[in-house]
Amino acid sequence: MLNRIISFFIENIPSLETIIFWSPIFIIWTYSYLQVIGYLKLTKKIKPDYARKPFHIIAFLTAFVLQKIYGLPLVLLYAAMTSLVVIYAVIRGENHPLYQAMAREKDAPYKTYYIVVPYLAALIGGFISNYLFGPVAIVGYLVVGLGDAAGELVGVKWGRHKYVVPTLSKHKTTRSYEGSLGVLIVSSLATSLALMVFQPWELSINNLLIIFLIGFVSALLEGISPHGWDNATMQVAPTYFCFLLFN
Repeated sequence: MLNRIISFFIENIPSLETIIFWSPIFIIWTYSYLQVIGYLKLTKKIKPDYARKPFHIIAFLTAFVLQKIYGLPLVLLYAAMTSLVVIYAVIRGENHPLYQAMAREKDAPYKTYYIVVPYLAALIGGFISNYLFGPVAIVGYLVVGLGDAAGELVGVKWGRHKYVVPTLSKHKTTRSYEGSLGVLIVSSLATSLALMVFQPWELSINNLLIIFLIGFVSALLEGISPHGWDNATMQVAPTYFCFLLFN
């Protein structure tokens, strides 16, 4: 197994020319949009509750576009360069705009933990999806990028009926049924869009029911996954079902 994983990474290492050309572009891109998000949050031009999700959405949409157009090697390079920016932000701490762009006030006093864990979960989920299911992984990118973001944004705005979700720390975390409904709807739409990009599919009652089921599973996983780890589960599960049913 370890040899297969090592071979997988070796096969997808981008060329030296690609690394030299794209690395500074990815660093500047990630640094720039995090800086803007952090600045808007610190200057109160964007509500703190909404500030974290733009990073989430942009990161996954960027991976989605890169993988569809250029393939996995460039996505791995993008992930590596983004990781450098995230590490830098964590080192700089709470007073830096980059940190603020990724931190949630309600995660205090574990803000850094809940920056690092969801990011690692995203990397792990992306690796598992690509390793097991290949190019279909773009479905997971779009579902977690848009569906998970919708859950938090809808929950913050309209969430009235709360429930407690598991955590791997002492921090108590709640979500709302309204937010979970948002995850279901947007995850279903994201699955439909990703499948259209990946390969044409027939518009039928059966396929629509399958897509709705994937959206439901995504919403369920977003609700029951340990806080921060839905970035992994919401990638792997939709990718698996699409690989099984549409590939």
